[in-house]
Amino acid sequence: MCCARRRKTSCATRWATMPSPAARNAHAPSPALVGVMGVVLEALAEGALWWADERALIVADLHLEKGSSFARRGQMLPPYDTMETLTRLARLVSHLDPRIVVALGDSFHDDEGAARMNSADREMLAGLQRGRHWVWIAGNHDRLAPSGLEGEHADTLGLGRLTFRHEPAVMRAEGEIAGHLHPAAVVAGTGRWVRRPCFVGDGERLILPAFGAYAGGLNVLDPAFAGLFSRKMQLFVLGQERVYPVSRQSLRMG
Repeated sequence: MCCARRRKTSCATRWATMPSPAARNAHAPSPALVGVMGVVLEALAEGALWWADERALIVADLHLEKGSSFARRGQMLPPYDTMETLTRLARLVSHLDPRIVVALGDSFHDDEGAARMNSADREMLAGLQRGRHWVWIAGNHDRLAPSGLEGEHADTLGLGRLTFRHEPAVMRAEGEIAGHLHPAAVVAGTGRWVRRPCFVGDGERLILPAFGAYAGGLNVLDPAFAGLFSRKMQLFVLGQERVYPVSRQSLRMG
């Protein structure tokens, strides 16, 4: 957990029905475009962010090897989270062919996670990295560079008008792209409500949902989000095939 007082709902199977990204066609949903300090980004239904002008793919909170981390403490989870997460990431990499991939921290559930990867998962990750600029941003779970893996390791990354980091800065941070909080929205519908991961921002900064198969979500109405946005909160909720903008008025606690 990012913080002991923050309760995140476990959603180990929430990605099971997510489709692989389809090529754009006349019948494809319109892209969910998000502006951050004038930079146009696309929020993807898979929970990643795409910056077309830079051919940059951004993901947050992979939490690879979370299952094996829990097993070390005697709590047994199915040991397939790393493969599931990498498989979904591989679909995006294959479809988009990014020049750079930025992993916004907590890419591993702990600093020894990379060393626990099995050979098949390690080979898959190496294939995704091959020929690309890969940046591991330090997280609170994985402050050290992942052992034996390729890629640049940094506390923050500046690219154009944007700054990429793991945890949102307490003070106002224009152009910030972050993770850490695993934002999720409980949206009221007609006679029912749904809980889904989401992107949340205000045009000055943006916080990504967690990409990891075993990562949970924290309601955007939680006090942890209070004070982070100086302007009106904008929410983009993940659907099965597209991302939906929703109003704050439609949100509920839960």
